[in-house]
Amino acid sequence: MLNLFRVKLLTFKILLFTLHGYVCTEIIGGHEVKPHSRPYMASIQVYKQHICGGALITPRWVLTAAHCKMFGQMTQFQVVLGAHSLSKKQRWKKTINVKKAFPHPMFDMQTAKNDIMLLQLATKANLNKYVKSLKLPESTEDVKAGTVCTVAGWGTTNPNVLKASDTLREVDITVIDRKVCNNKAYYGHDPTITKDMLCAGDKKARKDSCAGDSGGPLICMMQNKDAEYKGIVSAGQECGEPTKPGIYTRLSKKYLNWIKKLTRIKNYNLTKNQSCG
Repeated sequence: MLNLFRVKLLTFKILLFTLHGYVCTEIIGGHEVKPHSRPYMASIQVYKQHICGGALITPRWVLTAAHCKMFGQMTQFQVVLGAHSLSKKQRWKKTINVKKAFPHPMFDMQTAKNDIMLLQLATKANLNKYVKSLKLPESTEDVKAGTVCTVAGWGTTNPNVLKASDTLREVDITVIDRKVCNNKAYYGHDPTITKDMLCAGDKKARKDSCAGDSGGPLICMMQNKDAEYKGIVSAGQECGEPTKPGIYTRLSKKYLNWIKKLTRIKNYNLTKNQSCG
């Protein structure tokens, strides 16, 4: 089967890394966020180059996608917090080394199953106005088709230009029924969108997330009118294709239990009124 991950590989500059055909690196159809309105966002970097996104969930832990581990030795990984612009010097921007990475032990590169990873920071993040943690959802409720979600990242804005966005951008997308995503017109079970995954995109093919956004949080407006951290940017084919929407790891009960076991977080209290657009 074709590789699922929309990925970037970095040497001395950002290059497109093609694994059997699935490529792409951007937030499509989105807009720049208000600076520091997403204080939980993390830029995961190798040699000072952005490779993946992530979310700070405690002062010591960042949650991201397991496939981000392919970009190098974990000893080379650093996490940048408090950033809006990746290039400009900002007194509140902090770079922290990664002490240890914990990809899910059952992560499968071929099927995108269990595409979730925890990064333990070498030192605790100093929480302030610009650096805050995103609390895990209290509920393990599934996300219904038609739900509007927001995803943010530093990926490029043009699929033909292999350059990361300097500033954080976001886009609203809509969750698609798993049966639709698994039919022949969409992914045709290559891969199978399981109950531990979400499929989301845009019918007009104008909105999507891609590789530079991998690992970033998916924030969904649930029926209780609260925006919840429900998923992680994982995989997909092409960019902005209506029948090849983005695939997201859903923060299901099994993943929340796995996170709790490793991090010793005592509950999944939700950050209330988190903006979803």
